[in-house]
Amino acid sequence: MLVNWHDPDHIYLVCGKTDMRKGIDGLAMVIAENYGLELYNNSLFLFCGGRNDRFKGLFWDGEGFIMLYKRFENGYL
Repeated sequence: MLVNWHDPDHIYLVCGKTDMRKGIDGLAMVIAENYGLELYNNSLFLFCGGRNDRFKGLFWDGEGFIMLYKRFENGYL
C-alpha cells in the first residue's frame, strides 16, 4: 500500500544526521528512544543523513511500517 499523503496527522523532520543504513527497526528506535514520540499515531517521520540528496521516511499505515527512500539524481534539492 502506498502512503496517502493527505492521511498523516503529523509530519516530523528528524534533525541531525541519521545513519542511513538503518532499516525500519533502527529508525523506529531512534524515534522512540530519542524523541519519545508514538510511532503508531498516523505520523510520517522524515530522516536525512550526512548527504543532502538522500532521505528516508517511516510511516505506519495501520497494518505495518512503510519505509520510503528518496535520492535526488542531480545531487541536491
